[in-house]
Amino acid sequence: MEELTSRSCEPCRIGAPRATLAEIEILKPQVPDWKIVTRDDVDQLERVFLFDDFAGALAFTRHVGELAELEGHHPALLTEWGRVTVRWWTHKIGGLHANDFVMAAKTDRLWAEKGSAPS
Repeated sequence: MEELTSRSCEPCRIGAPRATLAEIEILKPQVPDWKIVTRDDVDQLERVFLFDDFAGALAFTRHVGELAELEGHHPALLTEWGRVTVRWWTHKIGGLHANDFVMAAKTDRLWAEKGSAPS
């Protein structure tokens, strides 16, 4: 995961190639807590983070949002009492790109650093 968290997201343009199965086989083990889900025929990385209350979930959502703004790559975030669901995919290509795995790893690092800590 350290290799992924040290990478920056490269701007992704319409028509950029999606991650190949071979690339996914290399990248996915680096974010083992994430699952690949298909929604509306689009593959996405998804992970649910659990909290003791809504305030903790909301603070984590804010941290992920700040990271997304810094990197210029934005997830779907669902904040509920005691949980945050994060889904990464590249909207412009309608699927997974290496950037999504980078951002999943960076989200995991945020969780390790700030997941249950007060903001």
